[in-house]
Amino acid sequence: MPQNPKTETEHAEAEAEIPSAVLARWWMPFADFLGKERHYSPYTIRNYARAFEDFYWWLHAAGLWTEDGLEGLDPRDMRDFVIEAQHRYSARTLHNHVSGLRSLIKFWLSRERIRRDPFLGVPLPKLEKTLPKFLTEDQMKRLLLGPQRLLENEAIEPFLAWRDRLAMELLYGAGLRVSELVSLNYGMLNLNDGIARVLGKGRKERLCPIGKVALTVLKKFRRDFARFTGPSDPVLVTPEHARVSVAQVEKLLKRYLALAELPLEISPHKLRHSYATHLLNAGADLRLVQELLGHAELATTQVYTHVSVARLQEIYAKAHPRS
Repeated sequence: MPQNPKTETEHAEAEAEIPSAVLARWWMPFADFLGKERHYSPYTIRNYARAFEDFYWWLHAAGLWTEDGLEGLDPRDMRDFVIEAQHRYSARTLHNHVSGLRSLIKFWLSRERIRRDPFLGVPLPKLEKTLPKFLTEDQMKRLLLGPQRLLENEAIEPFLAWRDRLAMELLYGAGLRVSELVSLNYGMLNLNDGIARVLGKGRKERLCPIGKVALTVLKKFRRDFARFTGPSDPVLVTPEHARVSVAQVEKLLKRYLALAELPLEISPHKLRHSYATHLLNAGADLRLVQELLGHAELATTQVYTHVSVARLQEIYAKAHPRS
């Protein structure tokens, strides 16, 4: 079994690039398929690209990448890859990487460039069943007050204060994915009805009520700070009025998490978890929450019912004299 080849060569690989011939033959047709036919978001395609890059360099360092490319691999090689990768990635990240690689393999199997699936029968580490993390309603209030606090102390420009608050209000108030947030254009909004028409995973369209507070912030930002508000102009912009990236949203969120003394590992997606959990805690119908979140399967949404039950049990344990 190769002895941790990625670790031995990681510094060299950080400066290297995958040969263009390899990308042209094995990656680019798959990337085009993901974007043009499956309508995957750039964010998802980027994650698949990272999985392919990591896989290629592991194979290269182990001496397993030949002119046959993916065709020459077998399940023994893949078991070695999974065993070694467990030292570098969490079980969840490894599952996501292998899922992307399996999609790549399936793509080339369907085009008969390879004849067998080398991942077939290869076991992955078990995933712990964990409940989604979320912020309480009080914690959300503290978080959302952050931009105003900085503005009152003259520690931030008004543009950034209202832009940052708008980003967080839409993540929480409309339950948007971060990729949906940064893709949101003014033409996708109905400000009279307070509705956003967004394109979710797989280019599936859904209607998201924005909420009164988020709508108020949105209207103010549009009126006082937005330079371009045409149908194709982005809602969330930088001071130079360019579209904000996912990384920029993640960065601004960490700033306000630190200000509110909340865990820095809370991601933009955790605000969406908070949105769903608070809706269910208030008695919202599970099917309605499924529709609002854009989940294809009800089972995906049902995890939030477990969160709500866990929260009820916690309250009971603290409050009841015989708990």
